[in-house]
Amino acid sequence: MRIITTLLLVFIFVATASAQDRYTIFDGKGRPATFEQVLDAIGKVDVVFLGEYHDDAVAHGLQFEILRLSHERFRPKRKVALSLEMFERDVQSILDEYLSGLITENHFLSSSRPWNNYRTDYRPMVEYAKANGIRVLAANAPRRYVNMVSRKGRGSLNDLSREAKRTLAPLPFAQASPEYSKKFNALMGQNSPEMKAGLLNILDSQSLWDATMAHAISLQLKQRDSLVIHVNGAFHSEGRLGTPEHLEKYKSGVRYIVVTMRYEDDFKTFDSSRHEGLGDFVILTDKSVPRSFTR
Repeated sequence: MRIITTLLLVFIFVATASAQDRYTIFDGKGRPATFEQVLDAIGKVDVVFLGEYHDDAVAHGLQFEILRLSHERFRPKRKVALSLEMFERDVQSILDEYLSGLITENHFLSSSRPWNNYRTDYRPMVEYAKANGIRVLAANAPRRYVNMVSRKGRGSLNDLSREAKRTLAPLPFAQASPEYSKKFNALMGQNSPEMKAGLLNILDSQSLWDATMAHAISLQLKQRDSLVIHVNGAFHSEGRLGTPEHLEKYKSGVRYIVVTMRYEDDFKTFDSSRHEGLGDFVILTDKSVPRSFTR
């Protein structure tokens, strides 16, 4: 009953958000677009990256709808899979056990290190996947190894066991592209030479994150007719940088689109200086909607 209630609340929220015009869809150049156009584009690719602000309630509702409608529209010709930044690759077996009904939700959550906003923001998608036999990928690099790279550098990964390395992208993982590095450095701001040297390790840790998610997606794409819906923080995919770049290295000729969602005070106006090129589609959501969780 609790699962059904949660899903109903999501359906109601999305319908209400649509009725109250709580989001506006544009293509990457700022031309008005529709939800139907987004779905049509999804049907022509192997992967759709859904970039979010993690506390954006409207975006989470839209992600659920994209998953649901993609599954309904493209089955049985396409094998839809849900890929999540929010779970790390070393808990894949635990996630699989839960999806197959072998373990309870309490044991799943106590063992899989879910994000603190799992119940409000990602549980509806996982429960929908569970109810419909959809594969869910725990795509992210284990946080302890990301932290290790930020402290000790990428070379420290070579000291890990073979089993530990299997939870990461193949080593050595690729460096961040110049464009991604520029975006990262702009985000971090100006720093002293000493701090800049430390930032190289942090950038490498970010790239490990991106590369590992990309590698997880590429493994799923080995299944014929796969369609992967991947959810991540917007920084990992906006501008087709980061995780999409690494995916191209693992899967030649991969077809994908990037949908970037971000909340704005004026969510009906596309500001080309800030929004152009963020994705193949850019969805601006109403910032006045309460955050889905408190940071």
